[in-house]
Amino acid sequence: MGGLIVMTEVIAHRGYSAKFPENTMKAFKEAENANADGIELDIQLSKDGEVVVIHDEKLNRTTSGKGYVKDFTLQELKKLDAGILFPDLKEKQTIPTLEEVLAWLTTNTLTCNIELKNGVFRYQGMEEKVIQLIRDYSLSTRVVFSSFNHYSIVHCYRLAPEIEIAPLLSEGLYMPWVYSASIQAKGFHPHYLAAPNEVIAASLEAGIAVRPYTVNKEAEMERLFQLECSAFITDQPTKAVELRKKYKKDKA
Repeated sequence: MGGLIVMTEVIAHRGYSAKFPENTMKAFKEAENANADGIELDIQLSKDGEVVVIHDEKLNRTTSGKGYVKDFTLQELKKLDAGILFPDLKEKQTIPTLEEVLAWLTTNTLTCNIELKNGVFRYQGMEEKVIQLIRDYSLSTRVVFSSFNHYSIVHCYRLAPEIEIAPLLSEGLYMPWVYSASIQAKGFHPHYLAAPNEVIAASLEAGIAVRPYTVNKEAEMERLFQLECSAFITDQPTKAVELRKKYKKDKA
């Protein structure tokens, strides 16, 4: 078949989170080993204003700590074990700072979707801190900001128009490609159930990228590969990459 084959990118959700502790350096490095195209991670601020990589506002589910992330200093957070959901893992995992992840990203070519977790707690000044770090490491062209707090990503765009933004959508939105364009976003990240075929097709036609989350079922991956969807976010990068190889071969 002639012409360019557009291949859907595979983004590892909180790293390779199906097999390794989410949002840890281990999970990110294993996502790279699995040949993912990028990683997705979540950020919050510590009590002393450091940008840390963790999903929940509370420490309880994924770490050995209890209480809110915002109530602990970086030094206190670093003492916690962030691998408690994977007791068989030999080495202790810590909560990374965003700076640690960005420094590591300079050693590879992965893209990074940074989700700003500031819907529950506003984290004053978080956008400015994150943008400064990304510029310090010259990674502006490899980062996409996403959030359910759309005011936050619009603020990011105004501060740093060179860094792409993408609103997160948990439910269906009427003509999301129009909404995305209206806030200067080049794409959006819908829950996969909020991304039916016709919405993906119309968005791509309008030049707006679609990167659904969290896609773990093979049938759902197949659907997105067939539609030549821009990317999808998955806990299972190995499965997605293997499926893509097969799909690419069939299509060539």
